This record gives sequence, C-alpha cells and structure tokens, in this order.
Amino acid sequence: MRPNLKTLTFNPRFKKAPIVSLQGQPVLLFTQQHSNLLMALEQKKISVFSECRNGYCGACKTKINKGRVIYHSEPLVHLEKDECLPCCCMPEGDLDLDLSAEDAQVVRAAPRYKNPIYEKA
Repeated sequence: MRPNLKTLTFNPRFKKAPIVSLQGQPVLLFTQQHSNLLMALEQKKISVFSECRNGYCGACKTKINKGRVIYHSEPLVHLEKDECLPCCCMPEGDLDLDLSAEDAQVVRAAPRYKNPIYEKA
C-alpha cells in the first residue's frame, strides 16, 4: 500500500508530516490523527505534566529547542519566545522539544540490508 500525501499530513500546506523530537531524538510523526501536540505526546507515552483537564492552564508549558508551533486557540498564560503550551498547539514544521525521551519509543533508522554477494571479503 502506498501512502498518499493527504494521509501523512495534518495541514495541507505541509509537504510532509512534521517530525517531533525530544532533545534531538525523533519520537513521532505529527499526523491528522493528532488534534494537538499534548495528545500526540501522551499517545507515545511521553511524560508531560499537565493540569489542562483540571482547569489549570500553563502546567504543560514546554521549552522549544528548535522549530515553531501554531495555536488552535490563544494561550491563557504568558509564554516566552522559546516556550509552548502543547495542549493547544501543533507543530508548524519539524519540532524539537526540551522533554525527556526516556520512556518513549524513539524512532530509529532501519538497519541497512547487507547483501553478501556484493560485500568484499
């Protein structure tokens, strides 16, 4: 099955789905199945402290190492230029956050297939 561009992107202006990394380690591909960054991170078992569902805004404030985000709704707390609220935003492109990837399944490159016919002895 060949994936098409529509199934791999969240926003039609993206040429590819954004890759979200944690401290340089790629952990997820942000697609249409994610309504916001917090849900995408939680789905990958990434620990993000949040009290959004309990009415306390600002608890999920996260530092952005690289990249930018777009907000669905205006954040209710003051944010520095390098911070975001994952509960109400999505990546604008590839994004690197200052969160630990300790319990997350880190995306790794597939091992290259070695063909013994073409390898030199």
